[in-house]
Amino acid sequence: MKVLVIGANGNVGRHIVDKLQESQHEPVAMVRDSDQIPAFESKGVKTVLGNLENGFESAFYGVEAVIFAAGSGPDTGADKTILVDQEGAIKAVDHAKHYGVQRFIMLSSMAADRPQIGPGGMRHYLYAKHRADEYLKASGLNYTILRPGGLTDEPGSGKVELAAHLKEFGQISREDAAEALVYLLSVPRAENKSFDVLQGTQPLQEFLAH
Repeated sequence: MKVLVIGANGNVGRHIVDKLQESQHEPVAMVRDSDQIPAFESKGVKTVLGNLENGFESAFYGVEAVIFAAGSGPDTGADKTILVDQEGAIKAVDHAKHYGVQRFIMLSSMAADRPQIGPGGMRHYLYAKHRADEYLKASGLNYTILRPGGLTDEPGSGKVELAAHLKEFGQISREDAAEALVYLLSVPRAENKSFDVLQGTQPLQEFLAH
């Protein structure tokens, strides 16, 4: 599938683009600024310009799937978080519906399904993620939502713990989170479901395979 990666120049997004290139899918990197284009084109990746705070509808032309990996980050103020993580994601869902996108994969956050338990400083972030996730679930699109724990820059191990709900909080490398997003794109048993994911001991490909 031709897959639009929203947030392609982010810390997770760059890994997603690489993982898509290693798979049978074709990434299309959505970037905010033209000076971000050469880094992707040098790897043979098609790019489109789009800004979640303005217009980005044209990025959806001809794509079959979307991975939404954009985020303002948990340390950003509430205004920016709502603009990007909530309203930007909601617009992306609407555009995907309009253009008949077949799959929509959302990078969310652990505890976004229960934002009231989050620490005070992160609560606005978790509520924004929660609203975006719920909007996607009600959209009628074929979706998968992935809620990783704290993201690290450690090299990927390919081993995770993945379930509808995990009791304990923890961490996962950005590379492994990206690999999980790309993996779930093509797993029928992941369709219209949501998952928590942390670093673990089982190979990713063992989850939902049967």
